[in-house]
Amino acid sequence: MRILGIDPGLATTGYSLLEKQGNSFELIDSGRIKTSPDRQDVTRLEDLFQELTELINSLNPGHMAVEELFFNKNVKTAIRVGQARGVILLAGSRQGLEVYEYTPLQVKQAVVGYGRASKHQVQEMVKALLNLPAAPDSDDEADAIAVAICHGHNYAVKKNWGELV
Repeated sequence: MRILGIDPGLATTGYSLLEKQGNSFELIDSGRIKTSPDRQDVTRLEDLFQELTELINSLNPGHMAVEELFFNKNVKTAIRVGQARGVILLAGSRQGLEVYEYTPLQVKQAVVGYGRASKHQVQEMVKALLNLPAAPDSDDEADAIAVAICHGHNYAVKKNWGELV
């Protein structure tokens, strides 16, 4: 199963592509899609949609896992991230992917075993689970990888319990 993990953001969206075979994961690709703060939000959203669509077409995943919005005290930031999430969900759906959403708590629980884990703990567990020589360079990439791992575990459990149709 090829899983595209997404950590949404308007300024920076993290992504990862994992290949899951049995109980093991292999990191195929990861990176960040950045939009220019000098451009209007609507243009940045268009850029995000276009770049993500191209990425989906080049990586050819079967599933897309997206982190849900964590409530932010800064309402303006929360709205912008919410708009970016909408564009991301649309891009995945338009490309025919099965799209799944996970809360930050679910992601941390699946990767670290503790829903209140720190960013550093998530990065270190991503490194350990994928046998990487170093933790991912950015929180955005580490979170995108963690979302994909979370989906791989959750999808397998639901499939084994017959919860997926």
